[in-house]
Amino acid sequence: MSSTRSVRSMPALGAVVALAAGMLVALTPAPAHAAAGATLPFTSVEAEAATTTGSTVGPDHTQGTLASEASGRRAVRLNSGQRVEFTVPRAADAVNVAYNVPDGQSGSLDVYVNGAKLAKTLPVTSQYSYVDTGWIAGSRTHHFFANSRLLLDRNVQAGDKVAFQATGVQVTVDVADFEQAAAPATRPAGSVSVTDRGADPSGRGDSTQAFREAVSAARGGVVWIPPGEYRLTSALGGVQNVTLQGAGHWHSVVRSSRFIDQSSSAGNVHIKDFAVIGEVTERVDSQPDNFVNGSLGPNSSVSGMWLQHLKVGLWLTGNNDNLVVENNRILDTTADGLNLNGTAKGVRVRNNFLRNQGDDSLAMWSLNAPNTQSSFENNTISQPNLANGIAIYGGTDITVKDNLIADTNALGSGIAISNQKFLDPFHPLAGTITVSGNTLVRTGAMNPNWNHPMGALRVDSYDSAIEAQVRITGTTITDSPYSAFEFVSGSGRGYAARNITVDGATVTRTGTVVVQAETQGAATFRGVTATGVGSAGVYNCPYPSGSGPFTVTDGGGNSGWNSTWSDCSTWPEPGQGNPDPDPDRNLARGRPATATGSQDVYTPGRAVDGDANSYWESANHAFPQDLTVDLGSSQAVRRLVLKLPPQAVWQARTQTLSVQGSTDGSAYTTVLAARDYRFDPATGNTVTVNLPSGPGLRHLRLHVTGNTGWPAAQFSEVEAYLS
Repeated sequence: MSSTRSVRSMPALGAVVALAAGMLVALTPAPAHAAAGATLPFTSVEAEAATTTGSTVGPDHTQGTLASEASGRRAVRLNSGQRVEFTVPRAADAVNVAYNVPDGQSGSLDVYVNGAKLAKTLPVTSQYSYVDTGWIAGSRTHHFFANSRLLLDRNVQAGDKVAFQATGVQVTVDVADFEQAAAPATRPAGSVSVTDRGADPSGRGDSTQAFREAVSAARGGVVWIPPGEYRLTSALGGVQNVTLQGAGHWHSVVRSSRFIDQSSSAGNVHIKDFAVIGEVTERVDSQPDNFVNGSLGPNSSVSGMWLQHLKVGLWLTGNNDNLVVENNRILDTTADGLNLNGTAKGVRVRNNFLRNQGDDSLAMWSLNAPNTQSSFENNTISQPNLANGIAIYGGTDITVKDNLIADTNALGSGIAISNQKFLDPFHPLAGTITVSGNTLVRTGAMNPNWNHPMGALRVDSYDSAIEAQVRITGTTITDSPYSAFEFVSGSGRGYAARNITVDGATVTRTGTVVVQAETQGAATFRGVTATGVGSAGVYNCPYPSGSGPFTVTDGGGNSGWNSTWSDCSTWPEPGQGNPDPDPDRNLARGRPATATGSQDVYTPGRAVDGDANSYWESANHAFPQDLTVDLGSSQAVRRLVLKLPPQAVWQARTQTLSVQGSTDGSAYTTVLAARDYRFDPATGNTVTVNLPSGPGLRHLRLHVTGNTGWPAAQFSEVEAYLS
């Protein structure tokens, strides 16, 4: 689901890769990612790694550009007469091509095998591209690519050449998938064939009624969908205690934008080995334009399917307990690939390939009732173009394990663990959320609603604090255009993101920072190593100012990211490095502030909010009192400016205080011994405190033991400067 929030006022990457056999296979040197993703029956080759007479577009991460939605952020543009020639990576007799053509145009690609032109052509069209969703804040025209597949009717071997040539229309080719299609399966004994009930395998006639009759007649058995193409004009219902089986998705094809639509089922439904290809060209959320809309019932399964040109692959509500969704391909959906929309229990979604989703590729959304004890495991996801690769919105004891996710676009992280509710009744994250062994490549994006980036892996206390135990282990993050790990309250309301551990992560070439902390909370990091960090190790600037700190605990074994971004008033740009500190900049403004006590609404954040008219006041009649500001990194502070509100009603007073400092937030030393400081509205209620030279400090503490004007410590602004 696309993440939206109120605007918050804040001011070419990686190697060419192919998705193959559940790993990223490097076509130029890059880290291996062998553990994560699906085991796939095809090998993908990027067009920019092939030989071409066309031109390369990209790399580009900018929302709304063609390259930003391409695999690897690059593709090859062919004008009429130009070609791209692939070296076949494996024995194959079938190919699928991801492509784009200009809006409003259609045509075909001529196909050549080892120089010989085939009689067949590969159709291309803009019909399923250029989707607009104006009701989703931050969206622009998107969904530029589509997929087209072809049986070559001949075998090719590794090293052979397959070329595609544009004829009469400009085509941008992104990636080609080569595979050996299995021969058509034979009819199971005792099955009910849809053709025996009158289905038309030519695709010309309406086969809806024949399918319905076959499903009814085969209760407890198998509905057989022979090789052919079948057209359905409305959805099936009442599907239970039955298997629907095809001869393989290259051979048995159903043309329907709504295959099953039912709110309940007795279950034991098994759907396998055919294709369902729809005609969905726009996203209309009020329409159930999905392969499955609703419930398959308990103990069901979906496997070996090719699902394409639908709004959603599977939008699952009601009872789907112990459902298994595995070994499927879900392509070109205008919204989610799969969404567990509450009440799911024990669901396993594994070993699937998803490409070009218009929303979250895989999502769990705990609406009405929590999703529980369910998992997304060993899936390969490429190019979700308006949201996340995997999103967990609430739920109890959820697992996201060993997935490979690449090339997210606007509004999306590779993985989002979130309490964003969208609607009520919503069930927030609870129990243990396990995020283990995932590989994220070129994930994270600039969020146009926030005017700042989203990390490759995001924990988001959007509508409520994170109370679950979030356990993130064994993560590999490569070529994130922005940050690796983000902790945020996406609504801007500052709910805490806490109870988080990150263990054993490898971060390579992140554009800005390793940790992007934007809300109060805490996380412990152990064994997190980073190389090629673009700006700084940590951006630690909780919002709203004064809402509380985000504590980064070093649990040991971390390396390569010990620096902190120095200026919370700016966002780091990819690769810019940490700027030299401005000696005239107030280092304390907007930084996390804490205190030993506060009176009513006069909280510590008011002392660092840049407004001299708001103020912090400690608990009354309870000296001594401390106010502590986390400057984010060690700084050679030489001057403090302390303020009270300038109005005359604030009569002159003297506060007695000492200045303390710490590098780690636990062991403090005295920087300046206690003395009296007089605040007088006649001189602006401002005092300057000059500090001696010495080692830097990160945590600045004012230790107040008296105030002649009020029985509490009071400051409207605490400012810290390097000179």
